[in-house]
Amino acid sequence: MTSVAAGKTPVRRLFAKEPRDFFNRHAPDGIGFDDLTLLGPILVLKLKFTPEAFGRRLVAELWLYPDGSRVLELSTKCEPADAFRAAAETRAFLSRHDVDLTGEQATKTRQALEFFAQRAP
Repeated sequence: MTSVAAGKTPVRRLFAKEPRDFFNRHAPDGIGFDDLTLLGPILVLKLKFTPEAFGRRLVAELWLYPDGSRVLELSTKCEPADAFRAAAETRAFLSRHDVDLTGEQATKTRQALEFFAQRAP
């Protein structure tokens, strides 16, 4: 990927035959793999853990951007019927551990696309 990011290797070399074929069947006319722009990279650190005092599995993802900014996502899963209870328990647990819950909420993917789109050549 480094050679693609440096412009030394064509983007199409990142993909196996099957995804290239899919792209060729569905891409708009006149758009080829080498017309695509690489957006990234973002270093993502992921940890799955179950805090003893919480008893519910959490997943932490830390997205580290090239400019030094970062996004942290903490998530948990539950059955749909338990969503409100799980949200309340999770919020209480995080608050007890001084996690600031007032930060701006944004999807990681949208934020990453906007970050790199602003810097695209």
